Amino acid sequence: MADELKGFKVAVLATDGVEESELKEPVKALKEAGADVRIVAPQTGPIRAFRHHDPVSKIEVDQELEMAGPDEFDALLLPGGALNADALRVNEKAKELVSNMELSGKPIAFICYAAWLLVSAGLVRGRSLTSYYTIQDDIRNAGGTWRDEQVVRDGNWISSRQPSDIPAFNRAVLELFSRALLQKAAPAA
Repeated sequence: MADELKGFKVAVLATDGVEESELKEPVKALKEAGADVRIVAPQTGPIRAFRHHDPVSKIEVDQELEMAGPDEFDALLLPGGALNADALRVNEKAKELVSNMELSGKPIAFICYAAWLLVSAGLVRGRSLTSYYTIQDDIRNAGGTWRDEQVVRDGNWISSRQPSDIPAFNRAVLELFSRALLQKAAPAA
């Protein structure tokens, strides 16, 4: 399975306060499947990862958000973390990137608090998704259907609730991204 996603480019949008496991574990799974994964952040230099409320590590940034466009990526991964998601949801470039990825029909995978960015970008109306349970009202108030399930797939979206869901999340993400790669490689009719 090492080449399952060879040639598939994934942007991982995060900033300070990202939940460490929700970034590192999906990135590891994607890289093991052969994907080209880039950590994109609003700032250059490392970002501070957390384990719930406690800072635990620094993660190197590959690309500044200002320089990242939807045309250079095949998919978007949004790890959670309350501080991370709260900072990104008010960042116009972050909302623009997620909106353009959605407009292009590219896969978007998100976990935990990351759904806040989709709420703030105005993208959840009519969609089914999950998140950390404390933001279910935000999703419902934005017109989405919140479901308390490990993984929810709705079209080009995969969502999960929390770190304990990461194994199921990773399996669903790899499946969705593999399908997207096959569609990208298929000759146009």
